[in-house]
Amino acid sequence: MKTTSNSKWHVLYVNSRWEKKVHDRIQEAGVESFLPLAKTVRTWSDRKKVLLEPLFKSYVFVNVKSPMDFYKALSVNGACAYIQFGKEYAVVQDYEIENIKLLIGDDQILDLTTEEALPTIGEKRRIVCGALEGLKCEVLRADTTSKILVRIDSLHQNLVATIPSYYLGEEALTA
Repeated sequence: MKTTSNSKWHVLYVNSRWEKKVHDRIQEAGVESFLPLAKTVRTWSDRKKVLLEPLFKSYVFVNVKSPMDFYKALSVNGACAYIQFGKEYAVVQDYEIENIKLLIGDDQILDLTTEEALPTIGEKRRIVCGALEGLKCEVLRADTTSKILVRIDSLHQNLVATIPSYYLGEEALTA
């Protein structure tokens, strides 16, 4: 593994439904990790409950500052492997981590989910107000609320959320 003195966010693939346990154990080992949790509403026959569930199933983000951090996180019970594309480890940029934190931290955003494929239709817009101001997105639905898509290129994943339509700029962006 090649690392420099700079820290990099790597993506650790973990056992199914072990994201929270692995995240806690990595932090106990003294390594910085990030587990984005999204609010979801679960409905049963007798009640509804808001739950916090991992936004990226089976993924935990690890801020690797040294080769020791890399191996400490990987040695935690429940950790499987670091995500790779070809021979390169997936590295998530700091600004992408910040974008994810903004998305999960805004209470006005509902139905936050992930998708792997980009939609083929839809305008690209800039968000002009709220915590996501300045973020570029793709509109997936247009009515009183808008479904938007934010691309996290490092992961080959998309985040989809419902935001108030007035958050979007009026002009479409060009390429």
